[in-house]
Amino acid sequence: MRMTGVIRLLVLLATLLGSWFIVQTYFERSGRAISLRSWLGATSEPMSTPPQPRHKCANKRDCPADHFAFRIISGAANVVGPSICFEDRILMSTVKNNIGRGLNIALVNGKSGQLLKVGSFDMYSGDVTQLETFLQEIKDGTIMLVATYDDAATKMNNKVRALFSALGSRYANQLGFRDNWVFLGAKGLKGKSPFEEHIKNDQKTNKYEGWPELLEMEGCAPRKQD
Repeated sequence: MRMTGVIRLLVLLATLLGSWFIVQTYFERSGRAISLRSWLGATSEPMSTPPQPRHKCANKRDCPADHFAFRIISGAANVVGPSICFEDRILMSTVKNNIGRGLNIALVNGKSGQLLKVGSFDMYSGDVTQLETFLQEIKDGTIMLVATYDDAATKMNNKVRALFSALGSRYANQLGFRDNWVFLGAKGLKGKSPFEEHIKNDQKTNKYEGWPELLEMEGCAPRKQD
């Protein structure tokens, strides 16, 4: 019994010495205590990701001081409506309840960026003369932003196509049934606008059954100079 007690005491001492050695080895390095996080393998504190800068209209970059930021998103099929943003202000959207099937158009002052007028024109069963009047009344220096939704071409006639072309469009003459189109033009623009995208309704390439994928365009439109 006495021998058994001695053996137990020796085992206890060995255990204590082993524990002390582990503590000294892992929790002290060069006389400096380390944290449990470091001991578990995290050698440094996690670096926080700096917040990303937010640009107007959620664009990828800022615009120069003499330019306006814009983003135009066409409708998706006949389900999701279009959206038009200008200088970080939503001009037309489903939430604002001012969009509709066909052509959705916002007019802004080319010098101040102030919203002048918005219009939604049903190009499938509406009266196209209302669109003709709207386009003919646009004054010089006005910037126009256009987004399609569902069908924007069934009622479009040659007069309307010519009016859009005069505002800088390259694709108005090609617009067909259920094509998607986004466009920024201006009255008095010399030449064609660089801000325009068009995608044909093609059963072979459509993303949605009967409709092409939506279009999204962002950019910096130059401010009208005196």
